[in-house]
Amino acid sequence: MKRPVLLIGGMDSSGGAGLARDLLAVHDAGQTARIAVTAVTAQTDHRVLAVDPVSPDMLAAQIDAALEDGIGAVKIGVLCNAALIRTVATRLPDVPVVLDPVLCSTSGHTLLEPEGIRALVDLLVPRIAVLTPNVPELAALKSVLQPETLSEDGDVVGMLLDRGCQSVLLKGGHDGHPELSTDILFQPGRPASSFRSARYPFDLRGTGCHLASSLAAALADGKALPDAVIYARHRVDERFRREMSSPVP
Repeated sequence: MKRPVLLIGGMDSSGGAGLARDLLAVHDAGQTARIAVTAVTAQTDHRVLAVDPVSPDMLAAQIDAALEDGIGAVKIGVLCNAALIRTVATRLPDVPVVLDPVLCSTSGHTLLEPEGIRALVDLLVPRIAVLTPNVPELAALKSVLQPETLSEDGDVVGMLLDRGCQSVLLKGGHDGHPELSTDILFQPGRPASSFRSARYPFDLRGTGCHLASSLAAALADGKALPDAVIYARHRVDERFRREMSSPVP
């Protein structure tokens, strides 16, 4: 019997991202899920109106309840503050953990302050099987790791791996290439692997959530990491193709 995927993150009232998107991705993968809510948000597809983090005690209770069922993997999204990060760090089970470092919303609303980013790097990064930053998120992590002397993305990734992160999947959605989107997988002691797909002429919210949750579901199912990455990217690509083929109202 497959063990559930624990999804830790925020409730997006628009349904476009966060736990709503995570649940869809995990269920599409044929897996069951447990959830632990870090924050309730009021937002649309265009802006965030309000964010209300839960208390550390409430988050701890949710995680503890989920762990009673046995968990196959964990996906972490919005964490809001250092106190919630500390709560998660003390309760992570010994299973693959995928961390999507959601630091701000698509509309630019800050979702994790510098103190929280520091706690994320210090307390969670050493426990992570796969970190899935995009280019802006990697830049924010860079500012915490070594703001004055670090200049190359590869160096940032190297420092994350040196801190115990087992792998970094750098997402290419913001890399500026007009035709291709390239994700790069970094692992200690191995050459980087590139995964390319066509770039679509429109954006969708929640693709980072979709990718990371599909990746966690694949790891919970026992897939090797490169195969899990291929699977997760295929799921996101399928969503884009469905959107392209949907009739315009």
